[in-house]
Amino acid sequence: MNRDKPNPKLETVSFAAHTSATVTATTRPDLFRLLPSVDELLRKEGVQTLAQRFGHAATVEGARNFLDDLRARIAAGTLDHATLKRAIDAASQALEERLQKSLSYSLRPVINATGVVLHTNLGRAPLGGAALQHVTEVSRGYSNLEFDLATGERGRRDVHVNRLLAKLLGATGREVSTIVVNNNAAAVLLALNSLAEGGEVIVSRGELVEIGGSFRIPDVMAKSGAVLREVGTTNRTRIADYQSAITERTKLLLRVHRSNFQIVGFTEQPSLEELAALSRRHRIPVMEDLGSGDLFDLPEAGIHGEPTIAGSLRAGIDIVTYSGDKLLGGPQAGLISGDPGLVAKIRSNPLFRALRVDRMFYAALEATLLAYLRKDYDSVPVLRMMRLSADELEQRAGNIVRQLQGRSSRLEVEVVESRSVLGGGSAPGATQASRAVAVKAPGSTADTLLERLRQWQPPIVARVEEDRVLLDLRTVEPEQDAAIAAALESIASG
Repeated sequence: MNRDKPNPKLETVSFAAHTSATVTATTRPDLFRLLPSVDELLRKEGVQTLAQRFGHAATVEGARNFLDDLRARIAAGTLDHATLKRAIDAASQALEERLQKSLSYSLRPVINATGVVLHTNLGRAPLGGAALQHVTEVSRGYSNLEFDLATGERGRRDVHVNRLLAKLLGATGREVSTIVVNNNAAAVLLALNSLAEGGEVIVSRGELVEIGGSFRIPDVMAKSGAVLREVGTTNRTRIADYQSAITERTKLLLRVHRSNFQIVGFTEQPSLEELAALSRRHRIPVMEDLGSGDLFDLPEAGIHGEPTIAGSLRAGIDIVTYSGDKLLGGPQAGLISGDPGLVAKIRSNPLFRALRVDRMFYAALEATLLAYLRKDYDSVPVLRMMRLSADELEQRAGNIVRQLQGRSSRLEVEVVESRSVLGGGSAPGATQASRAVAVKAPGSTADTLLERLRQWQPPIVARVEEDRVLLDLRTVEPEQDAAIAAALESIASG
């Protein structure tokens, strides 16, 4: 149909005629004819302004999608004449909302009020201010990532982290080298491929773990080109099991830290010292997939039983792999530390170049490790959160509750005792005494309240216990308390 010619059977044919229509369309074909063309929609004054803000191409695409949605609703029978008229009149506002949503960042900061310190879905360890500043400094221009400023020759990116970990792990009484790849799964894959490709790797059945994302040790072993040799049982494995499994094909002994579960009761596991002694007798390297990457004295924070990098190396383990964004408190990375000769062999693997990290990772790691050397633990957010006392959290939670109480509020709020966890596959079963703001909205469900909090800017992620929303403050920065209070006030008043 030619839109430029009036239809004698229908006065409200064109977009211009629609605004002054005297005849009401009642059938679906009539409603379809009321829709403006994309060009007509773009000529609206408000839409022209949007094109200047968001760009012509994006606005045209948004207009097409807007009209397609209206066509779908007409076809489904969910739009009448009056509703369609209101939708077209409000086209500018609807288009603006669409454009803002489609052209805004998908990855956004959130407030973690779950009490899970290393929340994998929320990015694990937050970076400290010094780390962020160093990332900015070396990323906004050029840097000496692989350039030796003393000699003017090409250098190695490893030095920026290796020198610091050599000092931090120097108390083990051995020389230690370190290289960095993009995560611990990559570190395990690279080490296995470098040290055991074509040969057998002996590992206890009780350590054939699966972590998030269906990452399974047997699958990684197969991809590395090494052959898995299981020994012992799920709950009991002795050093004799390793001994009897060693053959001329054995290239590596492997210990895998059960980082996200515990086996209790009738159990047995050889010590690291026993494994190290066996490896020396047979001149077979021993490697530990430690995972969590603990450099800090966790008992100081009331957490016991988590193995440390230094402890494993001190016990005689040749190669240790661990994460940068777990207990270490840095960026996502996989670190391989241990015997310099073995680390050099791993580094020479062509896969290393495919898995290595860039300057931003090194900058964040370097700043984090320098904080450890200075014993400035409060500048590493993960360490600071773990060291918070229940009394500090009680005071902060009380301030939020007092701010909300005594007002015309539809929310029931109180301070409650809570238990926070490390998460991220670290210290399974270990919890810390914490404090939370418990919120209940009579007449509404906890899930509805959770959704309202997630829609806040910035989004607030919490948890539910006993039909109440708990906002655990161990994982909330003090400066974020005001945002939580403001969100709850808005929900209470609206």
